Amino acid sequence: MALTNEDLKVMKELIETSIETSLDPIKRDIRNIELTLENEINPNIRMIAEGHLDLNRKLDEALKIENEKEMLFIRVNHLENEFRKMKERPEDIA
Repeated sequence: MALTNEDLKVMKELIETSIETSLDPIKRDIRNIELTLENEINPNIRMIAEGHLDLNRKLDEALKIENEKEMLFIRVNHLENEFRKMKERPEDIA
């Protein structure tokens, strides 16, 4: 018994329908994953990134103040040493 073209067409349609039917749950899962990425994960990543930018700015500001304090400490230390030298040699003052 040989298969006719009509038989082959029917078999092809059955296979395609079967494949489509078995792919439907996978397509739904993929769509759910895409929606989760779009609606939950991407906005959360954006919020975290913005928070890190704010933290980075605050750290830069804090470090700037620390650098200024360090420079003032160096200047005070230098002035104290100069003052000590001047006290040791009063004749150099006049």
